[in-house]
Amino acid sequence: MLPPVTQGANVDWLFARQRFGIHPGLTRVRALLARLGDPQQYFQTVLIGGTNGKGSTAASLDAMLRAGGRRTALFTSPHLTRLSERFVVDGQELSEAVVLEALERVRLPAEETEASFFEVITALGCLLFAEAGAEWAVMEVGMGGRLDATNALDPVLSILTNVALDHTAILGDKPEQIAREKAGILRPGRPAVTALAPELLGILDSEGADLWALGRDWQVRVRPLGWSGHDLTVTCPLGTLALQTPLLGEHGAHNAAVAAVAAWRLGLSEQTIREGAAQTRWPGRLEVMNWSGRRVLLDGAHNPAGAQALAKALRPLLALEGRERLPLIFGAAEDKDLSGVVAALAPLASEVILTRAELSPRAALPEHLASLFRQAGVERITVTAGPAEALAALPSSEPLALACGSLYLLGELRPLLLGEASESRERWQ
Repeated sequence: MLPPVTQGANVDWLFARQRFGIHPGLTRVRALLARLGDPQQYFQTVLIGGTNGKGSTAASLDAMLRAGGRRTALFTSPHLTRLSERFVVDGQELSEAVVLEALERVRLPAEETEASFFEVITALGCLLFAEAGAEWAVMEVGMGGRLDATNALDPVLSILTNVALDHTAILGDKPEQIAREKAGILRPGRPAVTALAPELLGILDSEGADLWALGRDWQVRVRPLGWSGHDLTVTCPLGTLALQTPLLGEHGAHNAAVAAVAAWRLGLSEQTIREGAAQTRWPGRLEVMNWSGRRVLLDGAHNPAGAQALAKALRPLLALEGRERLPLIFGAAEDKDLSGVVAALAPLASEVILTRAELSPRAALPEHLASLFRQAGVERITVTAGPAEALAALPSSEPLALACGSLYLLGELRPLLLGEASESRERWQ
């Protein structure tokens, strides 16, 4: 059992920077990286952007690279339970001691450059990965792309999973605006892979990358395997590849396919891609956990597109169980399109247990969520004060339940299910 990264004044300082908000731009992070000796130059980078699916795509590609014998680094955000989850080398989360020692060295130059929380995290990851001898770094973009801190790196290949409405106050409230921001991680003449909708491809093409797009340059056929995942057949200019992924949901299968095309373009063999795909694991995203004699399915569906994908994935899985509905634990951030999320999830809920992430000031009040679910036609609603109370409210007679919404909520639920400790720090990012 891994302990949470909770000790030290430097971690207090880092988490306090969350309150300063999000400040898009590359000037500060570039200055910080320069003060650290430009550690990002010691490994090759793949950037992965998109509204949803970045993490599972990154995890899939990382597993494929490792299967091919590469020493990899994986950078994802946000973390669920421990800060160190964001920094994985060769498939292993870096230790608390290693992360804290590097953070101590990053703090002064970060203060000098007035770097934001995510800029510090990005630079810290680069330093950790370089010092760990990583050959490749698979970097998940935080938000947007063009002005995201990860875009200070120089990717040899870029991936854009999809575009949906999220973070609209910063990125814009139209798909075209969001796509334009995300397209900023593409590089002229360099390979890129995307599963964006066809009507948005012109925006990506204008960046001049060597772009392969789903439906235009490559295709995927998906055969569901129930709770075991999916069989995939991917066809692209390099040939046809059959593989299997344990990721659930058609969207999970498509994310694995995007990673497979990217891995093929990076020169990995077909057998290596198959091996990596089969070994992929991604906590908190359609993750099945055993708890108190039942299964609890965790998923971080926090915007309407994610909730719709979750609902689409759940229907055939519930049919295998001979049912149409299941108990739902739900909590989300107040600044999301909650009506859209509730509309997608309510038809699947036999009852709803509402709660909030206790460490997230952004969390919506359960009472507010209750009114939305009532409007959506849900009759059996329980309001709870926190994750532990929500778990206790699950009916013992139900063998399967769903907990979803905010990743911060899952970050508090998951250690309760595992019997692990968790961070006790306020979460904003």
